[in-house]
Parts: sequence; C-alpha cells; structure tokens
Amino acid sequence: MASLFQTYLQLGFFHIFNLRAYDHLVFLLALCAPYVLADWRRLLALVTSFTLGHSLTLALATLQIVSFSSGLVEKLIPITILLTCAVNLARAGRTESRLARVSRPEPAVLALPNLLALVFGLIHGLGFSSYLRELLGQQSRPVLELLAFNVGVELGQLLIVSLILLLGLLLLRGFGVQRRDWLLVVSGAAMGIALVLLVG
Repeated sequence: MASLFQTYLQLGFFHIFNLRAYDHLVFLLALCAPYVLADWRRLLALVTSFTLGHSLTLALATLQIVSFSSGLVEKLIPITILLTCAVNLARAGRTESRLARVSRPEPAVLALPNLLALVFGLIHGLGFSSYLRELLGQQSRPVLELLAFNVGVELGQLLIVSLILLLGLLLLRGFGVQRRDWLLVVSGAAMGIALVLLVG
C-alpha cells in the first residue's frame, strides 16, 4: 500500500512539475506575478483557495460523480489564465507604492481574488482528472490513488510557487527590476501563451 501511495504521489508531482503541463505552470506564474516573498501569507491564501477548488473537482471527476467535456475544459483553462492576467494588468496600473501594499490587503479585498482562485481551481481540477483517469483505467473507487496523486500535485505546485517567488526576489532585489515591470512582463507573456492555447 505504501508503494502504491508513493507511485501515485510521484505521478501527481511530475504531472504538475513538468513542462508538458505548461498550461497549469503558466496559470501559477500569472497567479504569483503580483506577489513577492514578503507577501507569502497572501499568496498562501490564494493557493489554498485554488487547491480546494481543484481537489474537489479532481475527486468528483475521477470517481465519476461528475462528467464533463474535455474539449471544453481545454478551452476554459486558458481563459482562467487570461482573466488572471487581466486582473494583474489592472494592478500594474497602480503606482509602485500602492502595488507594494498588496501584502497588507483589507479583509474585504481578500474575498474576490480568493473566490476567483477557487473557481479557477475547479476548472483546473477537471484537467488533472483526465490524466488520472487514464492512469487508473477501470478502477471504480481509487481512493488511495486519488489521495496520493492530489498530494503529489500539491507538492509540485508548492515547489513551483517557491521557485517563482525566488526568481522574483532575484530579479527585484538582485537586478533592481521594478515590481510593476515584472508584473507587466510576466502577465503579458502568460496572456500571449493563453491566447495561443485558446485559438490553437
């Protein structure tokens, strides 16, 4: 049983921590772009909301409680990236000092971004489930495999978020890149990739 758990944990980890999952990687990049290392609490709340969403739909779809069109999900994922980038670009219109206060938001400001992350997580969870169902074949109640895969995805996701924050720290502190410029470049690049995915 431990071996089975480890196998699916590794599959989940390398499913997200993999260039072939670039649509999910680009979403995480866009999600993290407005934040720096000092904002880790704010970002943790966002990532937790995203995790709750995709954990729910990953479980429901893998256990065949809900069904969906994989083609529709493939179109919705880039839309989540585009909407995240649109929010980022609106933030980039603020002055640098106002942007820096993102680490100390008012409680009312927390609700909408976290709600969006939760909804976007629901969509991404459906995308994860397609891959997991292919691995599982005809198993009807793969609870252990589902749990292990989900933990693996989360570990991979946390590593990706950590790397993005460290890259941002290096560029902002080490090379003197302005926070607004980092946000504009990252969001613009993510938006471009999302548009290619959407029309492709």
